[in-house]
Amino acid sequence: MIIGVVQMACSGNSDENLAGAVGKVEEAANNGAQIICLPELFRSQYFCQKEDAALFDLSESVPGPSTKVLSQIAITHGVTILASVFERRTAGVYHNSLAVLDERGEIAGLYRKMHIPDDPAYYEKFYFTPGDLGFQAIKTPHAIVGPLICWDQWYPEAARMTSLQGAEILFYPTAIGWHPKEKSEEGQAQREAWMTIQRSHAIANGVFVVAVNRVGHEAPAGGDGLEFWGSSFVCDPFGVVLAQASVDQEETLLVDIDLKRIEEVRRNWPFLRDRRIDAYEGMTKRFLDDEV
Repeated sequence: MIIGVVQMACSGNSDENLAGAVGKVEEAANNGAQIICLPELFRSQYFCQKEDAALFDLSESVPGPSTKVLSQIAITHGVTILASVFERRTAGVYHNSLAVLDERGEIAGLYRKMHIPDDPAYYEKFYFTPGDLGFQAIKTPHAIVGPLICWDQWYPEAARMTSLQGAEILFYPTAIGWHPKEKSEEGQAQREAWMTIQRSHAIANGVFVVAVNRVGHEAPAGGDGLEFWGSSFVCDPFGVVLAQASVDQEETLLVDIDLKRIEEVRRNWPFLRDRRIDAYEGMTKRFLDDEV
């Protein structure tokens, strides 16, 4: 099967971004992609660089405008689309969500981002309520997909819980980049850490991993802004990078994968078999400083 990875730049015009995403999804579908993933919050520039209540106006319902348009594309081309949405659940309750649209144009599943960051220029706790739908594995005609989002990618627990439900491919739509002042000193290490942790999820769980980032410099809040580092990639169940996009260009990767690779890797590296599930109760505690 073929995975389509859409790495794109995002402008301040939400309709323009949606039209651009549609064009890239159609291009990927016309070139054989069967499951296509867009980057995190692709309908706008990354607005979480500042706290501004007026920006809640960027949100939409699910189903809503974005899923309606992309559902038609899914029907026309017979593909599965993973679409990131700033979800308005009700007044005052908003989520960073990922809708999985199947080839019938229906929402096969909805994931709400579980881990919400609060860092300089990543003020997501102001906007997003933590997810309450749990980790999921969603069946599609071509594979069982595990939807996760950006900050989730740093947590082995999220990858493990999703994989244990049968997910064959973990998808991480992402909006991550450099603070420009840090790039020269810390940039390479930050980007390598981002790749390493996700490749480790593939290895530890014996699954494919797909990371989908945006590109471009965005400063909607003024100041230095963020320089998104692209580098979208797909790796196999042993962490081998099958394809990777550039740091600064819009690209659509078409990556041919074979799900039989999961069985092959897990037979020879049986990490799931050798887990000590009788000894992990401490994992539900914040820290074991009070434990003997």
